[in-house]
Amino acid sequence: MEATISVVTGELVSRFISFLKNKYHSSLSDAQSEEKVVRRLQHLLMRVSIIVEEADARYITNYGMLLQLKMLSEAMYKGYRVLDTLRYQNLQDSADTNEVSIDDPSSSSLYISIPFKRSRKEIEKHDMAMRLESDGALESLELAIANMAEFVVLLSGCERMSRRPYDVYLYTNNFMFSRHAEKQKLLSFLLEHNNPPGDHAPTVLPIIGGFGVGKKTLVAHVCADERVRSRFSSTLHLNGDNLLTTLDHGGAMFDMMLVVIEFASDISDDDWKKFHLFLVRMSRGSKIIIISKLKRLARFGSVQPIFLSALSYDELRYLFKTLAFGSVDPAEHPQLVQLTDEFAKELYGKQGSLVAANTFAHVLRMNLTVQFWRCIFGKGIRHVKRNLCIYGVHPSKLKEQGLPVDITDFALHPLTMTSYTSNVPIKEESPSVTFGELLADPSVRPEGDFTLIEYESRIPPHKSFVHFVASRAQDTHEGSSSTLPGRKRRGVPI
Repeated sequence: MEATISVVTGELVSRFISFLKNKYHSSLSDAQSEEKVVRRLQHLLMRVSIIVEEADARYITNYGMLLQLKMLSEAMYKGYRVLDTLRYQNLQDSADTNEVSIDDPSSSSLYISIPFKRSRKEIEKHDMAMRLESDGALESLELAIANMAEFVVLLSGCERMSRRPYDVYLYTNNFMFSRHAEKQKLLSFLLEHNNPPGDHAPTVLPIIGGFGVGKKTLVAHVCADERVRSRFSSTLHLNGDNLLTTLDHGGAMFDMMLVVIEFASDISDDDWKKFHLFLVRMSRGSKIIIISKLKRLARFGSVQPIFLSALSYDELRYLFKTLAFGSVDPAEHPQLVQLTDEFAKELYGKQGSLVAANTFAHVLRMNLTVQFWRCIFGKGIRHVKRNLCIYGVHPSKLKEQGLPVDITDFALHPLTMTSYTSNVPIKEESPSVTFGELLADPSVRPEGDFTLIEYESRIPPHKSFVHFVASRAQDTHEGSSSTLPGRKRRGVPI
């Protein structure tokens, strides 16, 4: 009996040791394979980023090349996301806390959940998904590079833009980084002689896109080009709401001009014909750019419109990470890299704008600690939930429509803000504070009503997003309920 037990025990021990060896070699093989993928991704991304940056410094007029450039940049941003995931996924796997409370005095009920232990099936499922995604990213980059030989040859024949030192800085620190094809298309429109023979009417290019996608920034960025500035004697910016009043002040509009018109609402075909007929007196070669959120205004274009959509998740994540870390190496803060994913998902999945991405990134860059980032993330989540509870509408939509937005969770005090418009003039005498200052330290809040500067663009046209903040939030909520018919205000604790 003892001999039998000894044999069985020996067999079990032998199998267990064999199992451990196989598992070790399998893990070692997986680790080596993963490391190989990371190295390959890094190499491909370096090559792709060089091509994209070089293309951004050339005048490209070929439509096929612009399509290739767009595909290449999309593959690049996806590759950067997958690379970060491969680098820092071990942190998630080795997390040793069940859930982490967000350190905020205004709430103790919100947590960022981090799994303590996942089943083998869940781990295998996650690893399989990650392998498929990394393989897909590699395949996309390799395919894009394989088709780039002709692109690179043709690119070398494109004229190089003259760049100032500030322009090089802008390449890595503004939200125009993903608009390569759109910039080139707008440049081509402005620099080409595309008037039909015998036709003195100026050509019209509509630029259509949603709220805060960067339409005016795109125009300002391209209009700053040296060749564009030297081509047009002047640039005239008009408001579509009072377009016809321009007819009374057009005595000097005879040179080659660039006219940029921003439309907040539609106009009749007859009114447009009157205005367009008036512009015929400008010199041949003059151009008109229409900027609007309304797709139906594309009917006034004489060339194909440029449609600006919101950034993809990969693009927004890349931008947010770049802005949040600035000159700091993200590899020094792997946990914060994971948190950038959480911020990017909220900004992308819940109608977040470039303004919000820039604002939050600026605040986070001032304090690169996990506790601070989680605190800011928690405030943002509660801010969205509170406004959905009160108004039934996401705060970004409220701002877009010029309606009051509750910011109690940012200020730790009952407050609402309303965007300044032509109907709500800026009160110069009111004290002001930036949104970043309020978010980082709510104690900076002035007593009474004040002006809140949400964001000021660092690049042309240097647009500011300014709001009027009323401290008597309770009265404001009740008074604003009429602007949202059918919505019932529910009590929300501070």
